[in-house]
Amino acid sequence: MRTAEIIRRTAETNIALTLNLDGTGKSEISTGCGFLDHMLTLFASHSRFDLYVKCAGDTYVDYHHTVEDIGIALGKAFNDALGDKRGISRYGSVILPMDEALILTAVDVSGRGHLEFDLNIPSAQIGDFDTELVEEFFLGFIRNAAITLHIKSLSGKNSHHIVEGAFKSLARSFKAAVAIDEAFNDEIPSTKGVL
Repeated sequence: MRTAEIIRRTAETNIALTLNLDGTGKSEISTGCGFLDHMLTLFASHSRFDLYVKCAGDTYVDYHHTVEDIGIALGKAFNDALGDKRGISRYGSVILPMDEALILTAVDVSGRGHLEFDLNIPSAQIGDFDTELVEEFFLGFIRNAAITLHIKSLSGKNSHHIVEGAFKSLARSFKAAVAIDEAFNDEIPSTKGVL
C-alpha cells in the first residue's frame, strides 16, 4: 500500500494528515475552513485517494496559514507515499468542464517542484475564503510533492466553479500520473534512473 502519515505542528497550525494512494476516495476532512474542506473532499473523491485531514489553525487571523500548511502537508504525504516512484505512469492531464468553466491541469511527477498557475478567478472571495489562497495552496503542495503542475482556466465566469474545476481536474490528472503502469512496474520512469 502506498500510504503516508504527516504530523505538522507550528506556532500557527497543528495538522494530522493521512493519505492512501490506493484507496477508494474516502475522506474525513476538518480544516476549520469550510471551502477548503469542500475542495479536499471532492479532490479525494475524484482521485480515489483516501484522505484524512484534521487541522487546528489560527483561523481567527485568516485562513492563510491553514491553507498553505495543509498544502505543504499534503505535498509531503504524496512524496512519502510515492517512495522512489517505481512503476508510476508519471504524467497525467485532464481538461475538465465545470458548468461554464473549463480547466486544464497537467502533472509531471518529476522530482522538481514547479507551478504554472493561470487561473482567472473573478472574485476576491468565495464566501469567507480569499481566492488568492488557491495559488498559495498549490505552491505549498507542489514544492513538497516535488511535482510540476500546470493549471489553466480556458473559460469560466463563476469563481466557485473555476476553483472547484481546478481541484477536480488536478485530482483526475494526479490519479493518472501516480497509477502503476504494469508494463513498467519495476522501472523508474526516467532515463536518469531517478526522479
